[in-house]
Amino acid sequence: MDETVRVRLLADRDWDAVVALERDAYSGLGLSEDRAALQSRAAASPDTCFVVDVGPRTAGYVLALPYPPHRYPDLARAEDAEPPARPSGSSGPSGSSSGSGGWGNLHLHDIVVAPGLRRRGLARHLLHHLTGTARARGDERISLVAVGGTEGFWTASGFVAQPGVVPAGAYGGGAVYMSKPVPARPSPPATTLREVS
Repeated sequence: MDETVRVRLLADRDWDAVVALERDAYSGLGLSEDRAALQSRAAASPDTCFVVDVGPRTAGYVLALPYPPHRYPDLARAEDAEPPARPSGSSGPSGSSSGSGGWGNLHLHDIVVAPGLRRRGLARHLLHHLTGTARARGDERISLVAVGGTEGFWTASGFVAQPGVVPAGAYGGGAVYMSKPVPARPSPPATTLREVS
């Protein structure tokens, strides 16, 4: 891949591309969401939702939002306009308020890379960027629901399965809730990508 790779915040102009990428990735699994639901998840935490560009092309995206541990978005409905109340007495590291609604958990709802650009490290690049964002926000964990047989990818990325959290049939067959701690120090980024900020 000779073109410049850039991760940036998701912008209003990106929604057509994001909806098309999401539909391509999830409709075959019966998990595709409508535009309003996707936008509601980004609106809940706009500073944790990104796209990755390869040259002039939107090559992928990540939607992440604060969620209590062991919970996850309902695919059948949009996020509430008002975020859930912070748990009383909650704090992040060193007594500071956590960036994730007081739960210390940033839930990675979607990460998608365009089919022609997969297996080039772009998903890991997005995950690395999201992890840095979580660290800067004071989040302690990142969670997700692995779908469509992706549990191996997430395990290789440091996530640990927590069986029994996602009921059978929710998020498709074989869905697994997983999480990992946000490392205190950044790990080195993928060296195969040329990034600009």
